[in-house]
Amino acid sequence: MAPLLSTFNHNLSNSDMKNILLTFLACGCLSTASTRPTYLPDWQSIDSRPVPAWFEDAKFGIFIHWGLYSVPAWAPVGMYSEWYWWYKDHQKMNEFIDFHNLHYGGKTAYQDFVEGFTAELFDPAQWAEMFADAGARYVVLTSKHHDGFALWPSAQAWNWNSVDLSPHRDICGELTAAVREKGLKMGFYYSLYEWFNPDYLNDMERFVDYHMTPQLKDLIVRYEPDIVWPDGEWEHPSSTWKSTEFLAWLYNESPVAGTVAVNDRWGKETRGVHGGYYTTEYDHLPPTHAGNFAHPWEECRGIGGSFGFNRNENLEDYNSGAALIRMLIDKTARGGCLLLNVGPTADGRIPVVMQQRLAETGRWLNVNGQAIYGTRKWDKAPAIDEKTTVFHTVKDGNLYVICTRWPDEEIVVNGISGWPQVEMLGTDAVVESRQTANGISISPPTISPGNLPCDHAWVFKISGAEI
Repeated sequence: MAPLLSTFNHNLSNSDMKNILLTFLACGCLSTASTRPTYLPDWQSIDSRPVPAWFEDAKFGIFIHWGLYSVPAWAPVGMYSEWYWWYKDHQKMNEFIDFHNLHYGGKTAYQDFVEGFTAELFDPAQWAEMFADAGARYVVLTSKHHDGFALWPSAQAWNWNSVDLSPHRDICGELTAAVREKGLKMGFYYSLYEWFNPDYLNDMERFVDYHMTPQLKDLIVRYEPDIVWPDGEWEHPSSTWKSTEFLAWLYNESPVAGTVAVNDRWGKETRGVHGGYYTTEYDHLPPTHAGNFAHPWEECRGIGGSFGFNRNENLEDYNSGAALIRMLIDKTARGGCLLLNVGPTADGRIPVVMQQRLAETGRWLNVNGQAIYGTRKWDKAPAIDEKTTVFHTVKDGNLYVICTRWPDEEIVVNGISGWPQVEMLGTDAVVESRQTANGISISPPTISPGNLPCDHAWVFKISGAEI
């Protein structure tokens, strides 16, 4: 192309040259788009679309549950605080009614919490920096939970969103810009259903056609997310939600058609069966998983027992840094990703205990990230259970052996051949190994507390072997 443009340059104005360049670029874009398959609105076609490779490489993401439920921020330990309205007004659970009446009075409605959702300390740049320092590669924000309150100026949630009402900020837009500034992928959780929406309760077709679908499309066109993470699908089959029709639009016509990743929550029959990557929640497995994680998948859970911030949780209710790092290793070794949730306070702060856990995870990943990012499960690895202390991942012909307990004896790795090189990530200490009948045996290096490369888990990198 360069010689052609050079020849034309003698006879064309700058304006003409610009128009020609734009035409060439447009043709290139159209050519790229035309090479993508066209997906039909049925599950056979939709499921044929591969999960984008970037998602399987990312491994670690941050989930954020933030909304009006962050004002009361309360539930019995082990329950989800973001379900406060449902538990109080629908299920009429005494614990929630008693707490609410004592602290807010019986005449205070859930909708009144909007005045307390101030977000005056919400600093999206600070959040994004915290997530990047934690080693996360993607972020998923609850754009709208089951209460229907939207965190962007949604026309379908007129006067029930964060711009029309307090905090009068486009939270989705602000956080998206900050997260992308840090080079992270950005996605949105979106609840398909709304507990008390009159159309949802009385006219599902109208709800889907005039509320849910245009609202979700607006979110995508407006912010061009890397992930669309629906939820609340369980009351109706995907045909009622018109999920395949929406996904055909998403994959064929939307501005993120070639790059977006989606989960499997598109109807009461779809988890672990249809959609994009499969999802588990607090290690609850759909029957279709049956312990087999051949398909791309993701575990989502909070640092504590709730997604939304729960003031009722104490230190002992939060996972330790060591437990969270082991969780990330476990999911990665099984071929999955970990979406770890933080629940900000109503004024926009991420609780310090959550910040500390994220920082601890980030320090570990700074040393050992190559054993996590971009890796895949090793098919020859022994089965994993809750007692496992030695995990395996593979990438670029290298095998990573991850020990969540400092090895006090030789580590035997079966299923490899050759005479590989072995090193421990984060240290120059010599690692000795010897061949065995079925693989190699690794002797841990001599390490003192002064030159320990990291805390909680240690990684041996095996290169030059047939794995």
